[in-house]
Amino acid sequence: MLPVRILGTGVYAPGEPISNQELMEIAGIQFDAEKTEAKLGYKTRHIAKLRGLDESSLDFAEKAARNAIAEAGIDESDVDLFIVGSDTPEYISPSTSVMLQGRIQAGQRPVPSFDVVASCASFTTAFNAAASLMASDPAIKYACVTGVYDMPSFVRPGDVFGLSIFADGAGSVVLGRDETGKSGYIASSFVTDGTQWDYIGIYTGGARRQPTCELLNEGKWGLENLKRLPPDRNVRLWPEIVHDLLRKGGIGTDGLDHIIFTQINKSVIEEVMGILGLPMEKTTMVMDRYAYTGSGCVPMAFHHAVKEGRVRRGDAVAFIASGSGLSVGANLFRY
Repeated sequence: MLPVRILGTGVYAPGEPISNQELMEIAGIQFDAEKTEAKLGYKTRHIAKLRGLDESSLDFAEKAARNAIAEAGIDESDVDLFIVGSDTPEYISPSTSVMLQGRIQAGQRPVPSFDVVASCASFTTAFNAAASLMASDPAIKYACVTGVYDMPSFVRPGDVFGLSIFADGAGSVVLGRDETGKSGYIASSFVTDGTQWDYIGIYTGGARRQPTCELLNEGKWGLENLKRLPPDRNVRLWPEIVHDLLRKGGIGTDGLDHIIFTQINKSVIEEVMGILGLPMEKTTMVMDRYAYTGSGCVPMAFHHAVKEGRVRRGDAVAFIASGSGLSVGANLFRY
């Protein structure tokens, strides 16, 4: 077990919450709100551009990170490592993490800063990277790991699927070294299948397909849903990942105190918890208040789990996150 402890958590979501009914009114779309609430679990969400707010990924990340740093009780200048996990970066280059460091520490510092892009598994992948770096480099005493999502900025007007599913938000954790022997990073598990790259993604704007007037006029920009995702993919994937993670950590299912999944679908989480034989009290879901916030959803749910007393010090906790690509990342740790 790596002696790394979560010292503080923070979240941020822009503007006042938007209900399903208000979303249909201000976005000019129609969808089945009752089904969205019953199956997916979405009731409200936060979307900066629909509230007329001049905020984007970097702003969300900064506010979540500052909240986590304050809760950790350290000075902002004490952070030795910044990692941002996201597939909706502020820019392609420079990295969002570099700009986050600049905002937080206001100048040059001898600290590494980098982004992790693994679709909606970006935060869990970044969390593993931070724990590993801290274990190998004693100069890193504190790390700030942030998952942020601004997919609404890439959703085209009138896209009912995109507008009803995706929302803005960020979650951040500050890691420090554990001196108690009760907390630590235990194990990780990953799955990748790059043959699934052409299901859903943002395909215009990179080196292969740069934006042109023709592409923009054809509507080939922003989020593109090219193929239907297999509806049972996470139901099949997540139990296997959980068992692999627990096997690596030497913990049985009954020894797992809490587990947080990608907050994409309430009914899927309920089904997976049943397959695992775990009571619903051992998971936290926040899609009712945030809808789907991609790379931000796992740390956001964890923040609420801690604040609501569902996770306590010494608890064995698992994070399971999956997204397009296919990318899956999981963490097991003692809080």
